[in-house]
Amino acid sequence: MTWRKLSKTQAILESAAFSSASMPLPEDFLKQLQQYSELSNREKEVFIEIFGRGKSRVQVAQTLSISESNVSTCLSGIYKKFQITGSGPVKETRLREYLGKRYSQQKPPVNADVVDSEIDALVQEIRALVKPHIKEKCGTMRVLDMEQRIELTGERGIYTNVNILEKLNRNRRIEIAELLKNCNPEEFDRFGLSKVTEKRIPGLEAVQRHSKLMVLGKPGAGKTTFLKYLAMHCIEGEFLTNKVPFFITLKEFAEKPKQPDLLEYIAQQLSACRVKDAEDKIDKILSQDRGLILLDGLDEVRAEDTNRVLNQIIDISTKYHTNQFVITCRIAAKEYTFERFTEVEMADFNKQQIATFAQNWFRLIDPVKADRFIQRLKENEPIYELATNPLLLTLLCLVFGENNDFPANRSELYKEGVDILLKKWDAKRNIERDQVYKNLSLHRKEDLLSQIAQITFEQGNYFFKQKMVEGYIADFIYNLRDARTEPQELELDSEAVLKSIESQHGLLVARANGIYSFSHLTFQEYFTAREIVANSSYEILMEYITETRWQEVFLLTVGMMRKADDLILLMKQKIDMLVGSDEKYQKLLIEVNIKSNYLEVKCRKASLRAFYFWIEANYLFESIIIDNNILVPTLSWKIDKRIGDYENINIILNIFFKLARKLLKVDYSNNYFTDIHELCLHYLPRVYEAIISGEFDHKIKNDLKNIWLQLPYEEIKIKNKFLEWRIYHGMSWIEKLESVLIQYIDIGCSWQFNEAQKELLERYYKANRLLINCLNSDCYVSREVREYIEDTLLLPMSEIEKIKKQ
Repeated sequence: MTWRKLSKTQAILESAAFSSASMPLPEDFLKQLQQYSELSNREKEVFIEIFGRGKSRVQVAQTLSISESNVSTCLSGIYKKFQITGSGPVKETRLREYLGKRYSQQKPPVNADVVDSEIDALVQEIRALVKPHIKEKCGTMRVLDMEQRIELTGERGIYTNVNILEKLNRNRRIEIAELLKNCNPEEFDRFGLSKVTEKRIPGLEAVQRHSKLMVLGKPGAGKTTFLKYLAMHCIEGEFLTNKVPFFITLKEFAEKPKQPDLLEYIAQQLSACRVKDAEDKIDKILSQDRGLILLDGLDEVRAEDTNRVLNQIIDISTKYHTNQFVITCRIAAKEYTFERFTEVEMADFNKQQIATFAQNWFRLIDPVKADRFIQRLKENEPIYELATNPLLLTLLCLVFGENNDFPANRSELYKEGVDILLKKWDAKRNIERDQVYKNLSLHRKEDLLSQIAQITFEQGNYFFKQKMVEGYIADFIYNLRDARTEPQELELDSEAVLKSIESQHGLLVARANGIYSFSHLTFQEYFTAREIVANSSYEILMEYITETRWQEVFLLTVGMMRKADDLILLMKQKIDMLVGSDEKYQKLLIEVNIKSNYLEVKCRKASLRAFYFWIEANYLFESIIIDNNILVPTLSWKIDKRIGDYENINIILNIFFKLARKLLKVDYSNNYFTDIHELCLHYLPRVYEAIISGEFDHKIKNDLKNIWLQLPYEEIKIKNKFLEWRIYHGMSWIEKLESVLIQYIDIGCSWQFNEAQKELLERYYKANRLLINCLNSDCYVSREVREYIEDTLLLPMSEIEKIKKQ
């Protein structure tokens, strides 16, 4: 109907309404609107000038000293925030009408106290009725293979406070170089891979700061648990006590028969809690800003239901916009934006949160086990790294609770973690996702991840560009049956597959804008080992036998193999070749072997050779440390009667002197303090006792005893006291010891290696440690191969050849 066709009465009424809508509105009213807080500073100024002071666009431009085009740009932003559609002057008219309607709906505060009292009573009535339902739905949790539900809050509660990142990692515009800043690729900080510099705030604080919150996170990050905690914290009267919590599982809502709208669905829940006139009471509660609407699992809604659910959320959050809303969703599954919601991200657990979770988990079963759990985590950094994910931390607690330890073969543990993320986590909750890569079986998904892992790990890339990883995916898809092979289609498919892996499984994650990595370095290592085993590419693996960052891949590879004999023998051959052609190295190994044969000691010969090698080589480099569980012999000294006193005393006094000098000269500012300090203090008294109890000259014994008594052995076990003693008395003590021993033995060091030779010798020793670690990792190796490795460990090539001939 046009203006000209209106009756006279209609025209007067329309004109009056139009004039009313055109009138300036109180600035206080405009500034109280939810949308006002979402405007930029410039948009706020334009908004107030036009709708609060009645100025034209030209007048606004003059007042604010900006161009008219800038005014138009600001208005476009204002219309968008208020969700005003249309074109040209229509949008301004519609916004004026909307604002006028909102202002006219404001009730005069005549009986405000009475209204507040009535709504308070209603809120408390509803809270009391829904409390049993909230406690039933949100008070416990049960995941993975837990035999029974466990409480979330209270004295027996498992909940651990979470942190929130107010700025999403994936939105950071930084380069890979910045992500790797201050990182040594060879000694990579495993926790550093997921380290973020953005400020963390407690989850409750984030909810208090933002009335509309979209909480994003990786699979298993604890989003649902956080939402349940909010509901419980509220209903128990510890948080937002003047509001009624409504916990909605969006998947259940979407699949409800007859497809009610969200308000009807909430009313149905209240009716089930014996609330009479539920729809009317909900409207009253939400109209008075008393609702805490918790919407869980937006990513779990089926594709065919997504638009309907999104529209429902928009409708209720717009109609009752002054209430508190929190939505959870997997971070990469979100391809839509709620303009009025603030997006935040669940932060990984830090070490303190891991410890708190473990204490909460084990305190009802065995409190002591929690301490052992944390200690074993610290001793197994790749496992510790997984614990930053709450879901995987739960898996670790379950495994540890059953066995009081982690599996010796870590590949089995990692495989279980991968299976959980690839299939079990969604399957246990009956979630069917629209898989863009539905033609890929579980095995093929693992193959794809393995291929990406090996390529990137070989290149030393912990982080990689999105286009690069999409290229690897495209290469993999190209060779699949029935794959679309047109370049443009491949590009679209590879991008979709990457998003699916990130959103559905969380095994690849965005660390910054356009930069990806595996969610944990442990998984990159696991999939690299899997690819090596699948292709039997062991020769390639041998190229990295002396690189620290490849050690976990070696351990995982031997653990995955049906029988690891060939790989273990290949490792041994590669290690021996490192020093096999150098005469000086071979002389050192010959001397180590000779000394290890002088004394009868209750340990394996390989352990004794390692002990002597450690004593000799510690003159050359600081970082060589004996693994107490593998290479340290149990020293129960017995002097061999077959050799002369001089040979015995020369060897054993040399050991004593070198241990003492090592104790005094080690660099205690580095990370090796504890190991060196404890090892030296462990062995010194044992060697001393062997000398005193041996059949040596009494003068030697007496001289050494006098020196020994000047060493405050019990006191120097304490680090601070030892360091003080070393400063004031250490050097004079070692000089006295040297002046005594020089009468009986040659205590000089004849090894003159340059820096490159020292480095190679250190790599040789570490490679041998890796070999022994592999043998002790629960891999399957024949008894014959194990015996051969132990018989030839740290032997010179001449001795190895003799054993081979045998």
